[in-house]
Amino acid sequence: MTAQTSFFENVVRYVDRAAALTSHPPGLIEHIKICNSVYHFEFPLRRFDEKGQEYFEVIKAWRVEHSHHKMPTKGGIRYAPDVNEDEVKALAALMTYKCAIVDVPFGGAKGAIQIDPARFERDELERITRRYTHELVKKNFIGPGVDVPAPDYGTGEKEMAWIADTYEAMNPGALDALACVTGKPISQGGVAGRREATGRGVFYALREACAIAEDMKNLGLAPGIAGKRIIVQGLGNVGYHSAKFCREEGEAIIVAIAEREGAIFNPAGLNEEEVFQHRRSTGSILDFPGATNIPNSVDALELECDILIPAALENQITEANAGRIHARIIAEGANGPTTPGAEKILEDRGILVIPDIYANAGGVTVSYFEWLKNLAHVRIGRMGKRYEAAQERRLVQMVEAITGKSLSEKDWNMLSKGPDELDYVKSGLEETMVFAYQNMRETWKSRKELPDLRTAAFYIALEKVAHDYKELGVFP
Repeated sequence: MTAQTSFFENVVRYVDRAAALTSHPPGLIEHIKICNSVYHFEFPLRRFDEKGQEYFEVIKAWRVEHSHHKMPTKGGIRYAPDVNEDEVKALAALMTYKCAIVDVPFGGAKGAIQIDPARFERDELERITRRYTHELVKKNFIGPGVDVPAPDYGTGEKEMAWIADTYEAMNPGALDALACVTGKPISQGGVAGRREATGRGVFYALREACAIAEDMKNLGLAPGIAGKRIIVQGLGNVGYHSAKFCREEGEAIIVAIAEREGAIFNPAGLNEEEVFQHRRSTGSILDFPGATNIPNSVDALELECDILIPAALENQITEANAGRIHARIIAEGANGPTTPGAEKILEDRGILVIPDIYANAGGVTVSYFEWLKNLAHVRIGRMGKRYEAAQERRLVQMVEAITGKSLSEKDWNMLSKGPDELDYVKSGLEETMVFAYQNMRETWKSRKELPDLRTAAFYIALEKVAHDYKELGVFP
C-alpha cells in the first residue's frame, strides 16, 4: 500500500480503470463502487490476568455488505490484530466482483474481528465468535438468504461451527439455519473439498493459463505447468494447497516458500508438507534441511522463477519491488497482493498477472456448493452415485466383452466406483475456473482497449453487476 492510497482506494482505482471502458452512467458506477452497509461494533470480553485478577478487553468488529444486487451477500470473517474498516470494505468489494466473475449468485461481503487469535484461549475465542454472531443476528447481518459468512485469515471450521450453532440457537426451528455460514466441518453440514478449495482453484487457474500455447510463447515459456519453477508466499491454507496441487497434480517444482519469519530456497524443489511439518515442530520454516535461508521474506518474491504465487496478505508487490520481479506469471492467491502502481510496471514488463478476483475464487465457488447442499438437505451425489456406478460397470463390462481382455481389480474399481461428493465438488470447481478463465481471456483478447487480464476481469464483473441493477429497476 502506498502512502497516498488505502486498500479500498486501490480496489476503486481498478474499478475506475475498467469502468472507463464501459458505457454505463456515472451514477450507476458510483453506486456499484460504494459499500451498501457498514456495521462497526464493539463488545467487552471478560478475562483474567496472570494473577487471576478480572479485567475487560474491548473487542472491535465489523461486517460490511458491499453490494445487494444479488442476495444473500457472501464473504469470510478475518481475525487479525491489524485489520481495520478500510481493509474489510476492500475485501467486501473484491468479493462482489469475484462472485460475478465465476457466476456465483451472491453479493460481496466481509467480516473481521480485530484480535490476534494466538493471544486467546479456545474458550475465549468461542465466546468472541458467539458474541460476534449474536450481534450480527440482532442487526440482520447474517442468515441463509441475507448474509452468509465463511472462513478467512485467522478463522477455520471450528469458528464456522460456533457461528452455525449460535445462529440455530437464536432461530429455533429454522429449517435452513445451517446455510447461514459455509466452511463448516463436514459433520456439521460442510462439504467435501471446501478446506482446500481456494488452493485447488489457484492450481486450475494456472493450469488453464499455462495450457494456452500462444500466451506461453509470448512469455518465453513452454506450454503446460509441468517443470515450471514456482515460488509461493504464505504457507497458510491457500499457499499450502496451491503448492500441493501444483507439485502433485501439475508436476511443477516449488523452489521457494516464504513466510513471516523469512523464506527458504532450494532449486531442486521443496515439499510443502515437509516444510509445514518442520515449521510445526520448530516454529519456523527457516533451517529446513537442504534449503537456503532468506531472512527477509519479501526478498523471495524477487528470486528467479517461472511462476509466483503471492498467497499471504495484500499489498506485497508494490512500485518499490515490481521492477525486480523475475517471474513471468503471477497467480494471486491472496486478496489484493498487487498495488495499481505495481500493476502498471508488471504490465509494461510483459508479466502475465492472473488477478485475485478470479484466481482465488475457488473458496467462494465451493462455499456456494455447500450453501446449496444445506438448502437441499441432501449430500451431493447421494441421489445418483449408485445409479452412475451401475452405468459405469455396464460400460466396463462391454469394453471387456468387446476387447476380450479383463481389467485388473484396481482398474475395475477405479472405473466403476461412481462419483462421490468430493468428485462432484472438484468437477464443479474445475468447470467454473476453466469457463471463467476462457471468458476472461477471450474478452481481453477481443477488446484491444483492455490492457490486461485484471482490467478484463473487472470489466466483465461490472457488466454483470450493472446488468443486475438495471434488471432490478434501480437504474434505467
